[in-house]
Amino acid sequence: MRRVPIGERPDWRETARRHGFTFHTLDGAAYWSESHAYAFTLAEIEDDLEAPSSEIHALCLAFVADAVEDERILTSLDIPRHAWDAIRASWKRGDPSLYGRLDFSYGGASAGPAKLLEYNADTPTALYESGVFQWLWLEGGLRTGSLPETADQFNSLHEKLVARFRALRGDGSMAFTAYADAPEDRGTVAYLEDCARQAGLATRFLDISDIGRDEDGRFVDRVHAPIPRLFKLYPWEWAFTDAFGEGLDATTTLFLEPPWKAVLSNKGLLAHLHAREPGHPNLLPAFFEDDPRKASLGTSFVKKPLVSREGANILMVRDGAVLAQDHGPYGGGRHIRQALAELPDFDGRRPVIGSWMVGDEAAGLCIRESAGPITGNAALFVPHFIGPA
Repeated sequence: MRRVPIGERPDWRETARRHGFTFHTLDGAAYWSESHAYAFTLAEIEDDLEAPSSEIHALCLAFVADAVEDERILTSLDIPRHAWDAIRASWKRGDPSLYGRLDFSYGGASAGPAKLLEYNADTPTALYESGVFQWLWLEGGLRTGSLPETADQFNSLHEKLVARFRALRGDGSMAFTAYADAPEDRGTVAYLEDCARQAGLATRFLDISDIGRDEDGRFVDRVHAPIPRLFKLYPWEWAFTDAFGEGLDATTTLFLEPPWKAVLSNKGLLAHLHAREPGHPNLLPAFFEDDPRKASLGTSFVKKPLVSREGANILMVRDGAVLAQDHGPYGGGRHIRQALAELPDFDGRRPVIGSWMVGDEAAGLCIRESAGPITGNAALFVPHFIGPA
């Protein structure tokens, strides 16, 4: 794994405009960055990232199967009791999943195994730029010679998303919802709508505020038309505490992601996985904050809320001193303490590896790069390629 200078395509902003990538700059700051790229060997991709992603995802599914039958686990995750039946029912029905993203700390084969930091199993973004714009960058680099002529990319994300929607075609339609005024969220959902249309589905977009319930408890739009199937870029931990989440166990709407994904999009998962698989090369020791075994981590650790986003409310401690801390709205509730696995340093930049899962298959990578040890809102998306060692 190397960080290599590439140089920007002179027309990349025009290319982004033509392809509808409108959020390459957010709040006046760059988000997409192609002055550099990360190069991997094929072995690093296949052995160190793709295979562990599939294995950890399988461990996660086995955990969900146990969690829905064990109230102690659901309690430990701070999931509201009124949501348990909906979570349990969605798992037992076999409600399908569309996608998720495993985040790893990884610095190349010489740095040791990739270490799981969290599973963004419910509402991950960075999807369009991973599946489409990153691939366009690769094709452009091959045309201009800025990349090795044998360069490739771990990226079957678009094809797998279309195939997954085709497998979930059902009645041939699907509604999509997010906050329409959030550019990244709206762009992510627009891309997923396009994938669904390529799979033959009729789609429509609803702002999250357009969705309500009728007297029978069904989810409906503003004209009271039922919503039989809904992709929602709206986290379950929010839904469980507002009107959206009331009476979920009685609704007939099929959700993507399904309610059982709330078990995985919770950092308490990390403590449970460690307890179930101690010594696993890709899992860091982790404990709930009220577990006295946390002392085994010593004076270097990361404290995380069970639910948080974009690095919010993360506390990193190295040798007893605060290494980094991010404040935000997620400080209440339970926390875990995880062994410290600092992101690798490449020329003063710290990448986190996002490994995409579509259904149950590993599908590609995204890399978000920051100047500090916590990956937050200001992180840059940096493309990758597979090349010679």
